Amino acid sequence: MAFTAADVKTLREMTGVGMMDCKKALSATDGDMDKAVEWLREKGMAASAKKAGRIAAEGMAYAAVIDGVGVVVEVNAETDFVGKNEKFVDFVKGVAATVAKENPADLDALMNAKYNGTDLTVLQQQQEMVLVIGENIKVRRFARFAEGVSVSYVHAGGKIGVLVNLETSLPAEQVVTAGKDVAMQIAALNPRFWTKEQVSEDVLAEEKKIMMAQMDNDPKMANKPVQVKEKIVLGKLNKFYAENCLLEQEFVKDNSTTVGAYLNAAAKALGGTIVFKDAVRFEKGEGIEKKEENFAAEIASLVKGS
Repeated sequence: MAFTAADVKTLREMTGVGMMDCKKALSATDGDMDKAVEWLREKGMAASAKKAGRIAAEGMAYAAVIDGVGVVVEVNAETDFVGKNEKFVDFVKGVAATVAKENPADLDALMNAKYNGTDLTVLQQQQEMVLVIGENIKVRRFARFAEGVSVSYVHAGGKIGVLVNLETSLPAEQVVTAGKDVAMQIAALNPRFWTKEQVSEDVLAEEKKIMMAQMDNDPKMANKPVQVKEKIVLGKLNKFYAENCLLEQEFVKDNSTTVGAYLNAAAKALGGTIVFKDAVRFEKGEGIEKKEENFAAEIASLVKGS
């Protein structure tokens, strides 16, 4: 039976084993997925295969600055309880340290890198954690800033991890407070863009179209001249920027100023420059479809089957 690249990917997701070994397993078993899993388990590569199919949408988002390198990672588990487990938290911190040290190009490179302080790869260490903790665990994503000054912030014990990257003429320790304030803003409001310049023409055109349609549907505005409506749209776009662009947003710790103005004021007070360059915000389980458990239906089916 033939197999496809998609089958190799599926087997990798089921077992956590590398692509080449998954390909070998499918070749050896004529593309039979169940036999391929069994083949990998017999070879000692997929001891955790049964757990790897479970949905892991909890866990931890973690950000840190390690030896001057800013890192943010997300590692998932099945339950919120495991996300607070000391061994799991240590594993997440070890993944972050590996990212900082090894500078992997992508997730596959990270999983094949040596896990910090061990002779195991990150993938092997992850499989060990699955066996120890008894849940499916997956390193999901990471980001890394090696240039400039990075400031990290972890919200609610790992629900959100934020990494802010700044360019500054000041010593790193002097800009930590400003960086953390910006990181907290990003955690709280999750802006779509950092600056006005990042808003594409397509996004602006869509917003203008919606605003014009809203006025056309408003009895008080429908008969206004087009020129008047366009002026109103321009005013509303300023509001759009203020709501969606980080540096234009009202600063949550002082609503009399914007985030951009706050950074400028902080830099002036310290006698230097602070320029926001980039940031990454990871929210635990973001975009992962969680399985909805229907316990009543499950119990009913058990009763019927007994």
